[in-house]
Amino acid sequence: MATSPETSTSHRRVALVTGANKGIGFEISRQLAKAGVQVVLGARDPEKGEAAAQTLRGEGLDVDSVRIDLGNTVDLAETAADFEKKFGGLDILVNNAGIARQEDGPPEIASVEAVRATFETNVFGTLAVTQAFLPLLKKSSSGRIVNVSSELGSLTNNGDPAWPFAAHKLIGYNASKAALNMLTVQLAAQLKPSGILVNSADPGFTATDLNGHQGFQAVEQGAAAPVKLALLEDTGPTGGYFSADRALPW
Repeated sequence: MATSPETSTSHRRVALVTGANKGIGFEISRQLAKAGVQVVLGARDPEKGEAAAQTLRGEGLDVDSVRIDLGNTVDLAETAADFEKKFGGLDILVNNAGIARQEDGPPEIASVEAVRATFETNVFGTLAVTQAFLPLLKKSSSGRIVNVSSELGSLTNNGDPAWPFAAHKLIGYNASKAALNMLTVQLAAQLKPSGILVNSADPGFTATDLNGHQGFQAVEQGAAAPVKLALLEDTGPTGGYFSADRALPW
């Protein structure tokens, strides 16, 4: 996957990264800003979001913040309108925000409420954010949508007993990422005439708060696939599912 050249002085790309005040989202923001993109960190808690933005500004990066709560999508249209007024538009949307619940588990024992809450954030919240910001992305000459998924969302891998993560049967989390992949496929088909590239990214098993820092990758590695897809050239793929170094099976 080739990435686009450095931003020209005539137009600086603007990116919104949700769930960006910590973990992989924070590192995605850092790497995009280092690539010359004007980055806006989306965070549920505005104070934490602004503190994260200040940290990156302290590194000399052009970063701002905005409140986006995937659990409260009522005001998203107004948020998108304010975003356009403040930042002029949007070129890259990285849907990174997501949750995992301890009460999740195999279908036989998983808490239905935990599964429902996981879908509310990982699927319905992501869909709502995407719908709210699509009008801005359609005005971009190089729109990109990156849905931060997981290899756990692969139906093919979940059905393979030899898969290294075969024991991780989390019906809420895995199914929510599979649904996110469906959003990728359908959006990519719908938006192809507009030139907006839509792809799912698997960060890999990265040590974050989401998994109690059990992952074996650092956040720098976890951010690699989303950043690569966010910076694709116009001839790059769309409707795909990628880790940092390969295409993944649906």
